[in-house]
Amino acid sequence: MVTPRTRTLSCPTCKGRHPHRQLTGAEQARAKEQLGLRAVHEFWMCVNVLDADAGTLCRNLRRPFQQRPFPEPVKLLPE
Repeated sequence: MVTPRTRTLSCPTCKGRHPHRQLTGAEQARAKEQLGLRAVHEFWMCVNVLDADAGTLCRNLRRPFQQRPFPEPVKLLPE
């Protein structure tokens, strides 16, 4: 069975259920560097649009079964 690349999960930053997607290879490399972790394949990123005019996304990271994997919300830094 193939896992879908997008899911609707709750986001502690956006305060509700919003679309999330798995990280791409480049995003996984940046997340490893940013977080100092060896494996980040289980993280999902919130793609809720916070500002429609600027097109900015939430980018909060979470695990599928753990809403808050870190003490404070962590956002993946853009390129």
